[in-house]
Amino acid sequence: VDVQELTSNPPETHGTELKEGDLTLTTPLDQAKVSAGKATYELKCQSCHRLTGEKLVGPGWMDVTKRREPIWIMNMITNVDMMLEKDPEAQKLLEQCMVRMPNQNINSDQAREVLEFMRSNDGVK
Repeated sequence: VDVQELTSNPPETHGTELKEGDLTLTTPLDQAKVSAGKATYELKCQSCHRLTGEKLVGPGWMDVTKRREPIWIMNMITNVDMMLEKDPEAQKLLEQCMVRMPNQNINSDQAREVLEFMRSNDGVK
């Protein structure tokens, strides 16, 4: 994982909206993706999200992959502005947390790694 790349401050970018069929999950988990996703979580996500069910600034991540579809999670990570504009569930989270999730400039490959880490956190092997 290139920490310098993850911590650089590039112009804000937004991903292309992902649709059903754009993502394939595999089992067993890709451990390289889990590891890279953990590194991204530690740098960009853990200040607001816990790996438990505890709400910090944002909701806890425990069982998130059981509550949300993978495409929804990926779009929330890469396209937070679009999701908050048009997705009712994202809008409910904003009302509950009272803080808008910032765009972390995470690209779709990094978001896929974070998703793999979330799946690992939720007990997928």
